[in-house]
Amino acid sequence: MSKTAKEIIETYDGPPVRIMEVCGTHTHENFRLGIRKLLPGQVELISGPGCPVCVTPVGFIDEAVYLALEKGVTICTFGDLVRVPGTKMSLAGARAKGAKIQVVYSPTDAEKYAKENPQEQVVFLSVGFETTTPASCLSVKQAREDELTNYSILTANKTMPKAYEALKGSADVFLYPGHVNAITGTELCESLTKEGVSGVVAGFTAKELLTAMAVALAKYQEGKPFFVNAYPRVVTKEGSLPAQKLVGELMEPCDSEWRGLGVIPESGLKLREAWQEYDARWKYQMPKIEGKPNPACRCGDVLQGKCKPCDCKVFGKGCTPLHPIGACMVSNEGACSAYFQYGKE
Repeated sequence: MSKTAKEIIETYDGPPVRIMEVCGTHTHENFRLGIRKLLPGQVELISGPGCPVCVTPVGFIDEAVYLALEKGVTICTFGDLVRVPGTKMSLAGARAKGAKIQVVYSPTDAEKYAKENPQEQVVFLSVGFETTTPASCLSVKQAREDELTNYSILTANKTMPKAYEALKGSADVFLYPGHVNAITGTELCESLTKEGVSGVVAGFTAKELLTAMAVALAKYQEGKPFFVNAYPRVVTKEGSLPAQKLVGELMEPCDSEWRGLGVIPESGLKLREAWQEYDARWKYQMPKIEGKPNPACRCGDVLQGKCKPCDCKVFGKGCTPLHPIGACMVSNEGACSAYFQYGKE
């Protein structure tokens, strides 16, 4: 009689293995669902860079604050970004100084806000991976159709392939984010096995996460690099071709800074020249702004799997969800917020 996924995990007696939860949602769900409690001692889950707010560098927050306070634009942003600390202040701090910060739920909402408020210059903070980038592109296309001259986006969009390569050797197995692979497909992850990188694409329900974890442990014992798509109901080999086409039409690769990982060549996306009127950096002729993270924060090390949140001296003390020092404590997908919320269990 074959074992269940839960039994495979609980009875694993293979070699020590470090599994990186690339996606922050996986970190939260593995805590919330109690999956971590099932793992034998030689199985270690470590967090990775799959939280878009967390990997967004301090300098991006400083750029947004500059636009809000120096250029007087209305900043439209997802709620997670409002409290992320910049070098001197967060967007919440800028709002306290009179800046107009508008929380939206999608780039479409930001474009609509600009259309309904033509007297305001509106900038949407476009952060995220392959999953959310198409929506930003759609908002730009809609702005052109609506002939808006008061809408632009400040990009911090990132792509995962180069990050995976930068993280080679940091974990034995990657737990790949299912929603990203739904857009990109699986070709890249499959090809990484040739470079010795193993991974499993995982969904987000209890059954899907248990299955992915069991597959990872079973395959790891075989002793050779592997790739398995354990989320086939959503993820295909080719991914979403319409989304890929849309992003390719409006955006092109660029070097991008990742919190903790530094600048990774061609790991970011920016608007192509044909669309640069909607690029906030070009539109406002922004100066080069380099942020300085708080030296007490170890968010960068957490994102590389070099330490756990609880290893940071300010975790749970000076740094809490109400008074965050780093982005990993702010975001709903952040590893530090997951450890703070569930770690005591």
